[in-house]
Amino acid sequence: MYPLRRNRRLRTNESIRSLVRETILSPNDFLVPLFVVDGKNIKEEISSMPNYFRFSLDLLEKEVKELWSLGLRSVLLFVKVADNLKDNAGTEALNAEGLMQRAVKTVKNAVPEMLVMTDIALDPYSSFGHDGVVANGKILNDDTSLILAEMSLSHAKAGADFVAPSDMMDGRIFEIRSLLEDEGFHDTGIMSYSAKYASALYGPFRDALDSAPGFGDKKTYQMDPANRDEAIKETFMDVEEGADIVMVKPGLCYLDIVRDIKNVVNVPVAVYQVSGEYAMIKAASEKGWLDHDAVMMEQLTAIKRAGANIIASYFAKDAVKFLNR
Repeated sequence: MYPLRRNRRLRTNESIRSLVRETILSPNDFLVPLFVVDGKNIKEEISSMPNYFRFSLDLLEKEVKELWSLGLRSVLLFVKVADNLKDNAGTEALNAEGLMQRAVKTVKNAVPEMLVMTDIALDPYSSFGHDGVVANGKILNDDTSLILAEMSLSHAKAGADFVAPSDMMDGRIFEIRSLLEDEGFHDTGIMSYSAKYASALYGPFRDALDSAPGFGDKKTYQMDPANRDEAIKETFMDVEEGADIVMVKPGLCYLDIVRDIKNVVNVPVAVYQVSGEYAMIKAASEKGWLDHDAVMMEQLTAIKRAGANIIASYFAKDAVKFLNR
């Protein structure tokens, strides 16, 4: 009863605030997305993602060594595929000497203990820019899932620790897990994008990989942003099919979904703070409208507070430097 209990006593100074703080970020919370291109000595800034880059393999090696020195232990790889290698079946995705497969080997050779996750989806390889095989204007679910399983196996053979299906095809976790088991890759994990919404916040990412859909949109396979219960159903199915980690994407607009899922599953929950979320903070801070570091840390803390065990974020490097200073 007031005045015997005054809540402000626990806010008097930074020492007491830090002592009673409920949510604490550390380098162990972060998964670092990395964009890879073919060539040599390439470090290209992505125009819609200031201070974020595509790396050729030689500079990827340097980047992962720096990440490791900062205490960042996990990366999520994406590749920008040349147009002449794209087709409707994503054939290049299965090339044992493809860019993704070489990127995995590059990271493992540079920092053997770095945890490597790989993107599993056809859109970077598709001549249509969709996450699956296209026929008569429709994305074929089952045909796509079989290719994604083969793609996952190829990444596992290259040395990936986890594969991360980001496509939202029904049943693809079962196909991937089954093939990995059949081929003896029992320890290769699956981080499933279980509740991936058809968000308007992915634009800069598609610039980074030149993977925008060539027609229509992705609303027949990615989730409706208006739906909540559906996320639980999707996530439960992925866990039943063999997912080791589940993901909600995007982040800030879907923290209610993060908490809902965290409350009902018994596997780690990842959240992807997506390119549009990154770009908005960068743009507003460049104009002097926001304090970049304060907003960055507030949003990352909110994501963890909502229940995220893992945060995939383009801010990971900046955030860890902030935490370490």
